[in-house]
Amino acid sequence: MSAGDGPYPFQVSFEELQSNTAVYVGRVFESLESDFLTMPRGSGFVDPEVFSRGYQAIIDATDGFSTLDPERLFQAVCETPIALVVIRAILGFSPPEWADLASVTTGEKIDHGWVRGLDRSVRIKPERRIGGAPMQARRIRALITAACELLSQPAPAIGSDQIHRLDKIDTAQGLESLRRVAREGVSYASLLYERYLGRPFASHRDSVSELVGATLESRIARNLAEAGIPYYQTGRAERVDGWVQAPDFFAPDYKEPVAVIEAKVTQDDGTARDKVARVIRLAEIRNQREREGRQSFDVIACISGRGFGVRVADMEALLIATRGKVFTLSQIDEMIDNTRLAELKRTV
Repeated sequence: MSAGDGPYPFQVSFEELQSNTAVYVGRVFESLESDFLTMPRGSGFVDPEVFSRGYQAIIDATDGFSTLDPERLFQAVCETPIALVVIRAILGFSPPEWADLASVTTGEKIDHGWVRGLDRSVRIKPERRIGGAPMQARRIRALITAACELLSQPAPAIGSDQIHRLDKIDTAQGLESLRRVAREGVSYASLLYERYLGRPFASHRDSVSELVGATLESRIARNLAEAGIPYYQTGRAERVDGWVQAPDFFAPDYKEPVAVIEAKVTQDDGTARDKVARVIRLAEIRNQREREGRQSFDVIACISGRGFGVRVADMEALLIATRGKVFTLSQIDEMIDNTRLAELKRTV
């Protein structure tokens, strides 16, 4: 039997799973591929047309990068807030990195939470003017002043064993390279190199990672509710009496569960290993209960993301720990009928 044929691991006996683990690892990996190329837009996604308006506002305020006047840029950002995101893209910084630079350069203390909030609010409502409140205006001015100081000069020479964050095609020579790129464009090779360094959609993927997780959990909760299955969903970092580690869901409750569910999303194989370890710890609790003659429960893993499809050994461990009860995003609807959750379904 090849990885592309036959049942999924949750549809076979534990003995069959143990005898052909590699085959069922392949089956899970195949089903993970279906959610690899898509991601949620999220409320903070910026359309190209909106971003272009911010870019044009920067071009107008700098006369095509002929000059960098902090006050003119401040006015442009207040009137066209998405221009703030464009400046950050030119720098190639995260919001906290830009805040740190501004704090050191200008002495205006800007905390990370505030600048993240500003960046997100601008992306969500790019047409709403900013800079009206005194503190906000001071901090935005500080961000822009620091950016102008950094972008007005070439990237400094450093040791051969290091690279400078501004040594890139549009900022390596300060204003000169900004003008050249704005006037002549960027070669395809340079664009590809920038993508190689930064990964396409990386910032957006990071910003919606929690949304992906929430989507997975909401699917689980909806299916349980529609089947009339009582459940308890734990909060973030919630401690539950009698549990060293609490899963995302207990069914019907945490005192005598018939099933526990972990919902995990990751695009990184290192993070995937940590999340597999969480499931394994739940399996150890189940095994201990069985040795003590107490009520056992199903350990169910609902997973999504490329990270789970990298390490074969991790997936083998996950399948064994759950006794095959691993469901990808596309298989959530099959979870109840293929686990002990079916015992809890409403019969009327």
